[in-house]
Amino acid sequence: MPDSAPVPTKSAATPIVAVGWMLAAVFLFAVGNALIRHVTGEIHPFEVVFFRNLFSLMFMLPWVAMAGAKTLRTDRAPLYASRSLTSLVAMLAWFYSVAHMPLPDATAISFTIPLFATIGAALFLGETVQARRWTAIVVGFLGVLVVIRPSAETFSATSLVVLLHCIAAAATTLQVRTLAKSDGVMTVVTYMGLFLTPMALVPALFVWVWPSWTALGWLAVLGGILTLGQLAMTRAFSMAPASALMPYDYARLPFTALLAWPLFGEVMDALGWVGAGVIAASALYTAHRDAARNRPKRAAA
Repeated sequence: MPDSAPVPTKSAATPIVAVGWMLAAVFLFAVGNALIRHVTGEIHPFEVVFFRNLFSLMFMLPWVAMAGAKTLRTDRAPLYASRSLTSLVAMLAWFYSVAHMPLPDATAISFTIPLFATIGAALFLGETVQARRWTAIVVGFLGVLVVIRPSAETFSATSLVVLLHCIAAAATTLQVRTLAKSDGVMTVVTYMGLFLTPMALVPALFVWVWPSWTALGWLAVLGGILTLGQLAMTRAFSMAPASALMPYDYARLPFTALLAWPLFGEVMDALGWVGAGVIAASALYTAHRDAARNRPKRAAA
């Protein structure tokens, strides 16, 4: 699961190439989730979060060394710290959820992140949210209820942990919007690793067991795959607007379902797919309204 979407920049690349990079990123994130499920069979999800950030940072450091110290120049360290804290909460909640509930269900619920981001933008950034968008948010949450079915027989408390992940991820997204106005993508991504790795070590110490060499190898692969996914998404958003690419993020659900069925025997039922469709439709409508609202500003610019 990506922590946030980078800010688009101008490029002469064709939209179809951007879509290709986006689909590659989405597939890598789906593979990453399957690896999380696999490796949490041996070590605690909180420890997996630490190693994920450690190996991701190790993959990023050579690029930082080539770019030079200017990559890390910033005067927004406090915001990076708060952004890393919300990212840590999002990761801890997500990795725990992936380890304890069916992957397709967790993925479907995660599609509410844009809805929570809209609520946060209205409450904390002073953005105006029209009645139609509030309606889309309500519809999206109804879709969540269809997926989790909170009855005495079917309710899973882990569903609430997924929602905690979505809220924390939305908060991270709002902070990245602010950071990206002054700092570049490499700076944002690098500081994520620099802050998150020591922060993630704290909860990991409470559940620490030394991983086997096999598990350590899988953890290194996990860090590499998620780093490649983040870079692929960064590349996609440098070629095309977010509003044009975000609909392809919903390919995570079929990708995840295709992996979860043969690997873990997990299948989402028909009602779950209906709920996922409702969530996706409401989030897509929210993205469409954002794009329509920003179009006059882009034209004026």
